[in-house]
Amino acid sequence: MLFFRLTWESFRFAINALKTNLTRTVLSLLGVTVGIFAIITVFTLVDSLENKIKSSFAFLGTNVMRVDRFPFEGGGPDYPWWKYFRRPAATFSEYKFLEERIKNAEGVTISASSTTTAQAGSNAFEGMALTGVAYTYQDVYEVALEEGRYFSESEINASRNLAVIGKKIATTLFPNQPALGKEVKIKGMKFIVIGIFEEEGEGFLELPSKDEACLIPYGAFTKMYYTGRNGLEPTIALKGKDEDVGLVALENELTGLLRAKRGLKPTQENNFALNKTEFIQNTIGSIFDVISVAGWVIGGFSILVGGFGIANIMFVSVRERTNIIGIQKSLGAKNYFILFQFLFEAIFLSLIGGGTGILLVFLLSFVPIGSLDLILSFGNIILGIGVSSIIGVVAGIVPATLAARLDPVEAIRTA
Repeated sequence: MLFFRLTWESFRFAINALKTNLTRTVLSLLGVTVGIFAIITVFTLVDSLENKIKSSFAFLGTNVMRVDRFPFEGGGPDYPWWKYFRRPAATFSEYKFLEERIKNAEGVTISASSTTTAQAGSNAFEGMALTGVAYTYQDVYEVALEEGRYFSESEINASRNLAVIGKKIATTLFPNQPALGKEVKIKGMKFIVIGIFEEEGEGFLELPSKDEACLIPYGAFTKMYYTGRNGLEPTIALKGKDEDVGLVALENELTGLLRAKRGLKPTQENNFALNKTEFIQNTIGSIFDVISVAGWVIGGFSILVGGFGIANIMFVSVRERTNIIGIQKSLGAKNYFILFQFLFEAIFLSLIGGGTGILLVFLLSFVPIGSLDLILSFGNIILGIGVSSIIGVVAGIVPATLAARLDPVEAIRTA
């Protein structure tokens, strides 16, 4: 109990010292405020931007593997693009072949896309992302509908002229009226709207958004567009199982099945690329890791200056209160009592500065920055408080230790 009482007294001494020298207190914490503000602002921007970009790539799906001609990781001066260019495109027969035989996948689908214009009466929507899909599209990709329904298997097999459209398309073509059951004209063909996607909001960096997307049966799509090697190339995609970490089992099985379907000899290399959608997200993450390091460097210098400022003020404070320290020790004050006074003072200075920096970042999050929403995460708040506390301990431990070790007789003699 005595320990806690003395600790509380040290706490009070530190608070009173900060109140007594208010101007010095404010000037001391400015460095920490700027440093924490810089670091947490950078981290908040990085996290918000990374989450926004990753969510914008949600149309690629999660835990999904695609069959393409070109690998995602290609590029560079030695990139053999001519070799990949000569590869055959995926076909509908390959999709059916995989659908019947694949075992390490939750689902397999095929789709083909193009950009076109949709019309309804005198209204038109340009730049619509039109995609022809198989019934199994919903097994691989998320199809969140606000109204209506998805295609039935019989409707897909019969290539019915039905469509699921985005919210933006619906409000543009049918302002102030329901779009379900209405006709839209796409490349001269009439389609009945049976579903409307949930609203996603504006896409980031002009990436596709379901608000501007339209799904139709794959057979109906092939009536309007030629698909294949010299036309619009379809994409086969497979949804991996959760227990298949890294989709290793799926990749091995898929490689064997595709090689068998395409009649490749053991000595021939694969004429297809298996791309994991996580590659893009991992690439994005690695880029932002570098930016985060830059944020530490930028804010680190400010915090370093702030730490030196606090340490300097603490040395001055010890010098000013040497006589008081001597009196306290002569009356029986323990070394840790004196130590805690100055250490708490340094920590409070740093925490107040860090808290002010975090508050400024929080206020900054209300400033609109286009389609980017700044979100100050709980993790970044804890990071800011943690860094502030560490700076306070580091900046205050030396002057606090010197104060605790003062000889009471010598300290009382000090003018």
